[in-house]
Amino acid sequence: MSPFGAIILAGGRSSRMGRDKATLAWDGEPAIARVARLARAAGARRLMVAGGDYGLPFVPDPVPHAGPVGGLLAAAAALPEFERLLVLAVDAPTLRLADLAPLLSAQDPGTAYTGLPLPMVIARSALPRGLDADTPLRRFVEAAGLLELPPPANPASLRGANTPGEFLGLQAAVA
Repeated sequence: MSPFGAIILAGGRSSRMGRDKATLAWDGEPAIARVARLARAAGARRLMVAGGDYGLPFVPDPVPHAGPVGGLLAAAAALPEFERLLVLAVDAPTLRLADLAPLLSAQDPGTAYTGLPLPMVIARSALPRGLDADTPLRRFVEAAGLLELPPPANPASLRGANTPGEFLGLQAAVA
């Protein structure tokens, strides 16, 4: 497998959650730390956080609160040495290495889970040009021509938490 870089999308405070999802505690550590640890365990040579400074290398979102596409493209530009990029979301800190294995071992460098745009592995050559920061992530996935893989047996591990109730439910589902 060729070396790859990792991008962690961390958009900041959620109005529905009431706080920054990156700082939510999961198994005793902030979500951002857990997702960064996962990226390194998967084999990422470097990682870049898109959206804010959490003590890790980062690029700010070019248009704050506009959605993840602008930050994703800015982070990809900051990792020019990698042809393949693993893209993770900080609000899905329950991912496991087993969830990433199909993405990282796929023959085609660009893949995405069925029904969920993240996590994904995208080839630099597949990055769609000309999209603005307000482009929905699903449209980015379609414009990149990414292939979809079947979801893992436990799709709860891919979900993020957008409200306090979802946060509690997700913690119970993956405990």
